[in-house]
Amino acid sequence: MRRASYEPVEKDGKQLLTEEIAEVFGVPFEIIPFKESKTAAPRPREKRHHVHAIPEKDRFAIRFPRVEGYRQAVRNRIAIDWNTVPPIRVEPTKIPPEVGMKAGLPNNKGRFTLSTVGKTVLASLMEWRNGQRLQKIVFQMATALTRDHVRRPDCVVPAHALFPQMRAIVDRYIREKVEPIPPGEMIDVGVSPYYGWAIEALLAAIHPDKSSGEEPELPIYDKRGDGLTGNVDFWTSRDVREVEHSHLNYVVADTAKWEQSAAYFIDTHNLVDAFVKNSGLGFTIPYFHNGQDHDYVPDFIIRLKTEPQSHLILEVKGYDELKEIKAAAAHRWVKAVNADGRHGRWAYEMANKPTETAKLIEGAVSAGKV
Repeated sequence: MRRASYEPVEKDGKQLLTEEIAEVFGVPFEIIPFKESKTAAPRPREKRHHVHAIPEKDRFAIRFPRVEGYRQAVRNRIAIDWNTVPPIRVEPTKIPPEVGMKAGLPNNKGRFTLSTVGKTVLASLMEWRNGQRLQKIVFQMATALTRDHVRRPDCVVPAHALFPQMRAIVDRYIREKVEPIPPGEMIDVGVSPYYGWAIEALLAAIHPDKSSGEEPELPIYDKRGDGLTGNVDFWTSRDVREVEHSHLNYVVADTAKWEQSAAYFIDTHNLVDAFVKNSGLGFTIPYFHNGQDHDYVPDFIIRLKTEPQSHLILEVKGYDELKEIKAAAAHRWVKAVNADGRHGRWAYEMANKPTETAKLIEGAVSAGKV
């Protein structure tokens, strides 16, 4: 049997074939009655767009580094950028302070329920809290961070010199960056998953202290080399818009209105030399969260009219519970690439709504971020 159509459609970011149904007639099977079905009308094919670079617009070509990780060689002193390190919110919606438990029996649908014979036991965090002290959790976190750093092959500072610095950083982090939402309490940061998230946030934020003469953290580049807008070539059924100051023929919209509006503000801004929407481009920023490696895909790369050449990574973001973690990863990327110096100056900004786009572009230039 053959399909009637091999034309894929885009669904949930993947290219998939449409569903097709075949009715097979053969030897009569009288035990099961046959129900005649009406032939469904063929689905209309979605309009698809070919997104690619236009040779006549090579002056808008953008090159970007592919970063897969970081290296740092701490000799004596470490530091942290408190403006970019993400906070931890202790929310009862994630870990309730009290949970009712009972020896469960499955009901007729195979589900466990509390409406069974037996006593309900109340499990509460209060007993754990009463047996803990905040300084004990600070000590445990500082120990874990110190152990991680001294195991790195490029770290030469001894553990006894590193631990006091880690302890001071962890103590300030818990006091200033842990945000308990009642009935949650600050000490709950010692409970999983908050404990792991705090360790991950600090591992990503701690870097060699340049003010004390340390060498800066540097990027580890992908062996494939730099990424280029000239390599973009794909098909999509998503909404697209033509733009002027881009090497590509279209800007692909991943949202209903926000990204189209942001693209308009970027394309018409007098400080923008060229830009590209990060669709099919392969530009990602690595970060680690919840025990796994992830790739953050920002919305736009903008080349600005500055001397020397500079770029702005721009994200247009509504609600995202990981937005602060992604922003911290982007600031780390920018700092490392700028320290390396071989790809010009870079900056990162996040717009909470499209109308902020122009102001962020102007602010990046006037504040000397790029």
